[in-house]
Amino acid sequence: MKKLPDLEAWAIFAKVAETGSFARTAQELSLSQATVSKAISRLESRLKTMLLHRTSRRVALTDAGQAALERATRILQEGESVETEVMDHATSLRGQVRVAAPMTFGISRLAPLLPGFMLQHPDVDLQVQFSDAQVDLIAERFDLALRIANLEDSSLLARRLCRVRLLLVGAPAYFQRHGHPRHPSDLRQHRALHYGHTPHGAPWHFRHAQQGEFTQVVHAQLHANNAEALTPALLAGMGLALQPAFLVWPLLQSGQLQVAMEDWQADPIALHILTPPGRIRPARVQAFIDYVATCLPNEPWAERQ
Repeated sequence: MKKLPDLEAWAIFAKVAETGSFARTAQELSLSQATVSKAISRLESRLKTMLLHRTSRRVALTDAGQAALERATRILQEGESVETEVMDHATSLRGQVRVAAPMTFGISRLAPLLPGFMLQHPDVDLQVQFSDAQVDLIAERFDLALRIANLEDSSLLARRLCRVRLLLVGAPAYFQRHGHPRHPSDLRQHRALHYGHTPHGAPWHFRHAQQGEFTQVVHAQLHANNAEALTPALLAGMGLALQPAFLVWPLLQSGQLQVAMEDWQADPIALHILTPPGRIRPARVQAFIDYVATCLPNEPWAERQ
């Protein structure tokens, strides 16, 4: 099997030819003089020819060394150039950040934050994909994803930002017609609107500080795989729904919706930032993560850890 070129040794050779000294080369490259000498010897052994004449006072190129110098210098320069370019790309606040976010949350809560980031970082381009599908960050080359869920184990890195309460809500008109449930068992007599991919008759689970836990199967007349799609039916008084606090917060403040059974809490979910494995990320990506992590937990619907 053919060996890879010894690019490091060729770069050291080019630097020795430039400085005319093993000692100066070692100093400029922050290497030991022995490391420099071994790299040249390694090349000469591999090539079976001398590249440098060494004396106690100076180093001079052989004919073979002179013939190889131009390309070796190019290797050194290209290596320096690519490192500089990549470092500038990684540390500068310019370039593209690719973000994935849930549809409703992304449009209603993330999108309003984007102009502020864009003003702060005019050279950063944002590419945001709103979808309730769980994208493959690595395969689809996303820098990060916002996800509202209780996460399963994975190789992705997760940063938890805040808790998101699930609130049982209905319109005042609904409560006027059907009354307020006081206990989860009362929900058997109520109409439900259901978000999720679960079948009809899926149970709702609640906790009470003194009375413990209670699970109730609730028939839902309307199922939808997007929570926002339930809002028109909720406002029309067609039933009750367990909705994330960020979605119904404005409607609760305006009185268009009300919380039912405030003493009984559904299990909260959490908002996370997910990133691919590896702790080192470009500065522009870290800047966006820090910006979002500062803004979202301070929203009125968000609950601290």
